[in-house]
Amino acid sequence: MGIDPRELSDEDLFREMRHVHETRSDTLRHGSEDALAHHTTRTAELEIEYLRRFPEREVDPERLREGARRRGQEARST
Repeated sequence: MGIDPRELSDEDLFREMRHVHETRSDTLRHGSEDALAHHTTRTAELEIEYLRRFPEREVDPERLREGARRRGQEARST
């Protein structure tokens, strides 16, 4: 359901991804089983298309395991 992610412009793909991420919690907490299944499928479709288009996306070093370890060490030392 919805427009095939491959047919979306980059701008539309970003907008659709923002929307599914904004609505995830409400769908998980209050949606029917069918609504949750559809939401999960749509999220995956959009994210797969994003990764296909942007395989070399910028990765924040703080989001890597080393960054998490550093934050943990800093928290323990304060």
